Amino acid sequence: MKPPLDWSLLQSFAAVAANGSLSAAARKLGSSQPTLSRHIASLEMQTDSRLFERSPGGLELTEAGAELYDFALRMADAAEDLRLATEGRTQTLSGTVRLTASAIMATYVLPDILTALRREEPEIDIELIASDRTENLLQREADIAVRMYRPTQVDVITRKIADLSSGAFATPAYLEARGIPETIEDLRSHDVVGYDRSDLIIKGFEAAGLKVGRGFFPFRCDNQVVCWQMAVAGYGIGFVLQAVGRSEPAVVPILENADIPKLPVWLTAHRELKVSRRVRRVYDFLADRLERLENSSAH
Repeated sequence: MKPPLDWSLLQSFAAVAANGSLSAAARKLGSSQPTLSRHIASLEMQTDSRLFERSPGGLELTEAGAELYDFALRMADAAEDLRLATEGRTQTLSGTVRLTASAIMATYVLPDILTALRREEPEIDIELIASDRTENLLQREADIAVRMYRPTQVDVITRKIADLSSGAFATPAYLEARGIPETIEDLRSHDVVGYDRSDLIIKGFEAAGLKVGRGFFPFRCDNQVVCWQMAVAGYGIGFVLQAVGRSEPAVVPILENADIPKLPVWLTAHRELKVSRRVRRVYDFLADRLERLENSSAH
């Protein structure tokens, strides 16, 4: 009878399978390539199977390797569930919660909310990833994600919080020089700040009844904070959340009667939300304050 497979070997194997190379897996685990190579060799001896094949793109799982990988993932999920259950029984609010949010949300909306959270919960530390890319909650890159679209990851807890109003804004100097647009169609004769590779604003224009392409925007950047600052500087017309635009004294709202699509706000969390008092507290606080945001921006 063969001895049971060593969990440490399976962890090394799963890391190599997930990352596609020994070097990437070693960086992820804080280990070394020789150590991981020995672990894979030992596991291949125990299973009497070749687990990887080399390819130009790195290491690829064999059929036997793919079967073992599914098994290793189930073991990892079980181990994580046990950790969460144990931690949930003893956990206090003290500790760190890691958030991810878009650059515009992290820069202009969350600071006030997180400052208020700090006053109420001084033992909770916050780590904030200001990024427009999708963070993988299942790989624990973040505990909670604030997103302006519905997340598609499985095995996470997600909730729609609100639909936030967006608006068009420009500086008085720009409007004095170029005139005030009265309709969305009037924007064809104006300088509008847009995104580069992202088609988010193009889809927004289409929903509002104006079909444009990437070349419609004389300035393009996928960093939404940069785009907003270009509008604040007077380059042209910018679109942003009403809560952000109305708090900026350098610009004024325009096209207030236009049908500009609202942006949904979703809160997503790892399943730790069910057992962690700390993550639940931050999640509920964010939900409450983001729900209030739409009402406050209207005044």
